[in-house]
This record gives sequence, structure tokens and C-alpha cells, in this order.
Amino acid sequence: MLNRNAEALFWIGRYIERAENHARLIDVHYHIQQEADFQEEGHKWSRLIDALGVRSEYRQQFETFSEQDVLSFITLDLGNPNSLFSCVHHARNNLRTLRQHLPSELWDIVNSFNLWLGERSVADIMRGPHQFYRHVKERTAMFLGAEQSVMVRGNEWHFIESGRFLERAENTTRILQSVTASCKDKDINAMYTQLQAVLKSVSGYQAFRRYYADAVSPESILEFLIGSAQFPRSICFSFHKLGEHLAALELDASDKGSGYERVIRQAGRIQAELDYMEKEEMSGDMVDHVLQALVQSCERLGKTMEGAFFRREGISA
Repeated sequence: MLNRNAEALFWIGRYIERAENHARLIDVHYHIQQEADFQEEGHKWSRLIDALGVRSEYRQQFETFSEQDVLSFITLDLGNPNSLFSCVHHARNNLRTLRQHLPSELWDIVNSFNLWLGERSVADIMRGPHQFYRHVKERTAMFLGAEQSVMVRGNEWHFIESGRFLERAENTTRILQSVTASCKDKDINAMYTQLQAVLKSVSGYQAFRRYYADAVSPESILEFLIGSAQFPRSICFSFHKLGEHLAALELDASDKGSGYERVIRQAGRIQAELDYMEKEEMSGDMVDHVLQALVQSCERLGKTMEGAFFRREGISA
């Protein structure tokens, strides 16, 4: 497989996963209400911008944080490389270069998704935010369903899945980091409210309650989202799946050099650290250091994969 094709596949997985993650977070954000939201409306929307890590980019275009401006920027603005539309648009462009290698269903789903978003306006979102973002989630689910159902389990599939799970791990880590940072010096109820919203954004509330019953606390939510080996959107689960897909790549002997071995080593080290992490490390002040280390690990692993698998002139984010 050409390195450029491998990178395109990897980023298709990342972009589709990123679009779904953003839609989930935005949708649930409507249900988060804190006292500060009623005192200052902009606080609610600036918190969403911070959760997605795009404050500096937003500030280049807007002076205040209004609902309409924020939703337009993070959903439909092609000038924002992390907007929902940008993610789907980039995934579509990457898919277009690989149409002869992938099932036609994948192209049909992403192309129609891109066309649909291109016809939407912020007024469409404002008329029914929950319905709009539910529709986005349904379209990403269609892509995942087709990918899981019809793709041959070869390198193409493993590269898409590797991108998807690295993106999922990094996204969950950054959202938790944003929550713990925003709740500094606030009472425990503020953190609990936001972490409960994160649980709902990853459709993990019912699964969490099944494991923890009535023992609901910020510490137990953090433990579940970081260290659960059974929940598909936890950081631990994502890294284990990423490791499986990296190990399953069928490469020529010439490609299995020091770069590939380094990728496997780094992924394995992260898995081991998550597997043997103490409960105390996922609570209190220690969790900030854990999350920062995980963000750095995601970035480092992504760069190592780029050096091992992709050409320098290939497609990137």
C-alpha cells in the first residue's frame, strides 16, 4: 500500500470519529446548566469552545460568545479546520482519492453527508439543535456500520480503525482535561455536573450506573472513562483496540523496521500504564497529571505513526 493511501485511510477514520465526538458533545452541552450560565450567557458557550480546544481560532473571528456564533463556528465553518463540516469535508476528499480501493457504500454515505452539511445554515441548527446533531450522529453511525459490515479485514480497514481509536482516545482525554481545568477551585457539585454530561455525551451513563450502582462521584466517573476495559469509549478500551489494529497490519519485511517497532512499543506502553494505573491516580490533583501525560502520549504516538507509515508530503490534519 502506498504511504499516501495509508495516511488518507488513517485520517478518514480520525475525521469521521472527530465529527461524531463533536456532535455528541455539542448535543449534550445543551443539557448542562450551571449557576454561572444564568449570570452570564457567554459563559455557557465559551465553555463549549474550550472543551473543543478552539478558543484562539474563535477569537480571531468573534469578540463575544453567543449561541449563534459558536454553533456556526464549530459546526459549519469550513475556515475552522475542526468544525463538523470541515471534518466531513476532509474525510470526503480523502475517500475520493481511494474510491477504487474501498466499498462504494462508504463514498455514497460520506459524499451525501458532505452535501447535506453544505446546504445547512445556522438557522437550521437553531430551529432544533437536538434533532440536527442527532442527524449528524446517525450519519456517522451509517458510515461505521457500512465500514464494519462490508470492508475486507486488510490493511485498509486496520488503518481506518487505527485513526478512529487514536482520535477517540485523544478526544475523551481532552474533554476530561477541559472539565477538570474548568472546575478548579469549585465545589464538587460543579465537577459532578460536568462529568455527568461527559458520560451522556459518550452514551456511557447507563453503562456507568450498571457498574457503579449508586456510588456516583466525580472520582468513579473519571475511573470509568479513563480505565474501563469494557466500555468502548473509555481511554483504556480505545488504546487496546488501537494496539490490536496496529499489530494486525500486514507489512512487507522492509516496512517492519525500527519505526514500526517503535509504534508498537509506544502503544503497548500506554496500554500497560492504563491497565496498571492505581485508582488514586484517577482522582484529585493527580488526575490532572495523568490526563496531561495521556494528551502528550496521543500526540507522540500520532507523530511516530506518521514517521513510520506515511510520507512527509502526505495528507495531514
